[in-house]
Amino acid sequence: MALSEELERVAEVVGTQIEPGDAVSGVLATEPEPGARIYLCSIDGADGTRSWIGVGGDGGIVARRSELRAAVSIAALCEVAVDVAGGGDLEGLTASLAELREREAPEGIEDAEEAARALRAVIGDPPQLASPERLDGIGAATRRLERELDPGGASPFAAALQGAQGAVQELQREVEAGYRIPLS
Repeated sequence: MALSEELERVAEVVGTQIEPGDAVSGVLATEPEPGARIYLCSIDGADGTRSWIGVGGDGGIVARRSELRAAVSIAALCEVAVDVAGGGDLEGLTASLAELREREAPEGIEDAEEAARALRAVIGDPPQLASPERLDGIGAATRRLERELDPGGASPFAAALQGAQGAVQELQREVEAGYRIPLS
């Protein structure tokens, strides 16, 4: 089953278990550990509030705080990674590299373009499964591109991920505060 079909199935199941007027507004697929799939579902209440529920790959509701935090953390980090990869505008960077190749043809431009294409392939199109492997793949492809563009430079990608820790923690607090069942 394709990931998009899995997300639709989970949204339908959760939709049957919520109050009238509430709506499942999003489902994120995560796999914080191999084989431990957790779907994070946001629910917009009829009263304008947002709440959350996590559904395991087996269909059970996630009730352990540690499991929920792991799912939220990897979902947030993968989202940040996609947003900042290639300087935050991978399509624009790819176009700029092609223009530079045509205009000036500097040495190594083809390698930079190939690295940008490889990063785009790793990122793929949504929806994607958020996992440590995905995060590592985006990181490795981004670092390759960074090295092609500036062999001795620091990694803006790594700095952005480190800077995102506060946002990840804030999202964890939001999800836990609005979680639909008590966590253990």
